[in-house]
Amino acid sequence: MTIKPYPLQFKAVMKERIWGGKALERFGLELPDGAIGEGWMISDHPNGITTVANGPLAGQGLDQIREAYGKEWFGRSGFSEKNSRFPLLIKLLDCNDDLSIQVHPNDHYEQLPAGELGKTEMWYVLDAKPGARIIYGLKESIDRAALEQAIANGSITDVMNIVPVEAGDAFYIPAGTVHALCSGVVVAEIQQNSDTTYRLYDYNRPGLDGQLRELHIEDSLNVIAYNGAGAARMKTAAAQPNNWLTIAASPYFSVDKGVVEAAWTLSTHASSCVILIVAEGSGLLRWPDGVIAANAGDCFLLPATLGQYELDGHMTVLRSIIPDVK
Repeated sequence: MTIKPYPLQFKAVMKERIWGGKALERFGLELPDGAIGEGWMISDHPNGITTVANGPLAGQGLDQIREAYGKEWFGRSGFSEKNSRFPLLIKLLDCNDDLSIQVHPNDHYEQLPAGELGKTEMWYVLDAKPGARIIYGLKESIDRAALEQAIANGSITDVMNIVPVEAGDAFYIPAGTVHALCSGVVVAEIQQNSDTTYRLYDYNRPGLDGQLRELHIEDSLNVIAYNGAGAARMKTAAAQPNNWLTIAASPYFSVDKGVVEAAWTLSTHASSCVILIVAEGSGLLRWPDGVIAANAGDCFLLPATLGQYELDGHMTVLRSIIPDVK
């Protein structure tokens, strides 16, 4: 049976984390018991493959969709050349406590686990409590030797940039950038399809098993981009109704913010599928064969062959596209 392309929604895979909470319930997600830190909304990673929740493909995993519909639905750019999987991973994160100070490798690090990609990512802040902040890069002139000394004498936070955050802030975090989300923020994360994190510091706290969580000092020191990797941040209040504002651009994804205030006709392209994340508000997503409600926290994968679609209502939407490899 030939199935016409349609916007795919997925059943999120929930991840318990020592720093998690229950904030993702605000987005209509059903949370299991425990402190839930991550909702993997669209994932083709072995550690959590999401299954389709709507339409004729309901119940099938994103990996099965990839195998069955290939580049016709995902687009020319919709596969990793390294492991053939969908190249992006989409998450919602609830930071009820501070995350570890960490860094991610790039695709070329020799010690990457087999089949893993590097991890360049970006955050869009959905909510932030008053006074919320994040750790975002090393202070100027901090080299490997200075960082090693700070780790040895317990002053690692003194060599980090700590910046305030509020809802609507966007942060681009290339591989090699030291970073940490801190308590009181909820973010949407668009990243390479990777689950590799190297921890530099974890506040000497036990993990879910009661044991201190592993640190990865040598790997971290090896992959940090001490002269910067191109990290960038911006306020996004300048987004105009029914226009896209680019808030992150990388070789792996581009992310735009759009504020929907009236019917907005758009279209997919053969080079890439489109991922939509509803950051706030509500509305409708229409395409030639149907319509679906869109509410804050909803994530959709629009096949490259979908063609024309329309957003309507009053909502803020993030659009992610995979750059064309040609």
